[in-house]
Amino acid sequence: MTDQFKAEITEGYTFKGKSISLGTAMLEGEAVPQTVVRAPLKTFNRHGLIAGATGTGKTKTLQNIAERLSENGVGVLLMDFKGDLSGVAKPGETNKHIDKRHDLMGEPWEATEYPVELLSLSEQDGVRLRATVSEFGPVLFSKILGANETQEGIISIIFKYCDDNDLPLLDLKDFRKVLQYISKDGKKEIEEEYGFISSSSVGAIMRRMVELEAQGGELFFGETSFDVDDLTRRDDRGFGYINIVRLTDIQDKPKLFSTFMLCLLAEVYETFPEAGDQEQPELVIFIDEAHLVFDEASDALLDQIESIIKLIRSKGVGIFFCTQSPSDIPSSVLGQLGMKFQHALRAFTARDRKTIKMVAENYPITDYYKVDKDLTQLGIGEAFITVLNEKGIPTPLVHTLLRGPASRMDVISEKERDQLLSDSELIKKYNKEVDRESAYEMLNKKIDRIRDAQEKEKAQKAAAKSSRTSSSSRSRRSQKSTLEQIMSNTTTRQIARTVFRELTRGLLGILKK
Repeated sequence: MTDQFKAEITEGYTFKGKSISLGTAMLEGEAVPQTVVRAPLKTFNRHGLIAGATGTGKTKTLQNIAERLSENGVGVLLMDFKGDLSGVAKPGETNKHIDKRHDLMGEPWEATEYPVELLSLSEQDGVRLRATVSEFGPVLFSKILGANETQEGIISIIFKYCDDNDLPLLDLKDFRKVLQYISKDGKKEIEEEYGFISSSSVGAIMRRMVELEAQGGELFFGETSFDVDDLTRRDDRGFGYINIVRLTDIQDKPKLFSTFMLCLLAEVYETFPEAGDQEQPELVIFIDEAHLVFDEASDALLDQIESIIKLIRSKGVGIFFCTQSPSDIPSSVLGQLGMKFQHALRAFTARDRKTIKMVAENYPITDYYKVDKDLTQLGIGEAFITVLNEKGIPTPLVHTLLRGPASRMDVISEKERDQLLSDSELIKKYNKEVDRESAYEMLNKKIDRIRDAQEKEKAQKAAAKSSRTSSSSRSRRSQKSTLEQIMSNTTTRQIARTVFRELTRGLLGILKK
């Protein structure tokens, strides 16, 4: 049985093109010498899954695959939520377990350090990852905010108004200022040109922006925008750079992480040329703690991610999700993942046992393993593996003793990290603070001009009213002055008294008769 197994695995994992070694095949709990499990480089754009319970070795599997890709000149992007991947920048140290594994594989182990860039979405040290609001566009920005159809229309109006009036939308304060402008000072102007703006919808958008800002969105939106081509750089040895995004402080900010991931995937898809099937990918992205992408995502956002994953492989880009259970990944996305690395699962509850049975049914049928039983008995550094061969057909499922990483299986020290950042070319390129004149400043000036004009108009009206009141008052004073002059004359007063006396006498005389 062992000879038959060895022949099937050797045939199933032998490829014509370039491939990377993953480990040694195992049967009945024992490693089968000289039976190397490999994965063809050209199929790494078909995406993959690394799953398993906590402490089963998922992170080291991720590290191992990233090293092999780097050695072949492939750019790698790692999402590091636990902060334990930075050791890839330094050579590792061997031990008896690593030596034994490589003896079984027939491949020597060699300590190696890899070119690394530390990236940051937050205030942690590293190359700052930023994008402008304009680069998102109205559709993606609406999906990030979870906007409904009416709100999407308003967001589209904002982008169109800014395009028509050369108002750069760079950061969130720019978008907020335009939102305030179209609902107050510029409401009449906007509605004449673009249609009715609902005040309640504007308020809803504003509240969603507050939520995004609360999770650190203002740190991500702005300049200088990160150029995704920098993810595919190589060092002097021809090794692809391993780019590590430091995410230890945003585990409680899934909105920010989802925003970043959607922007990154969209930008890669828009920027990278059409590649089709080639000998190796341009870039492979590993998303650790993948459930964070999906837990807080709206249906619209999930649809967008699903669409990008389906299309992005034609750009020579592969995406690997690393999580505890395959059930953490939506079925529509899970169905797109051609390569699977399944570490041990734990059967503590009835629900766990049901999950294990369902997971086992997702793998190719095998005569050599009882998958649902063996899944609970895999040791640390062991996994069930199936990949795609060069024709896109799944390879036989194989229990694999994984090779040990060639780099350090621990974090780098603070001093080593400072040195790594000091040597970074990208730090110099992206960490300069840029706040050029944009929509915020331009609209502030426009609002000031509008309000100055309004104040001037009010002042002119007030002056005109004051002038009319003063003229009327002068007229009345003029009339009074003439009368006073007449009455103050002695002759006039005498005549008036005589007339009054004669009239009185006449009236009395009439009354006497």
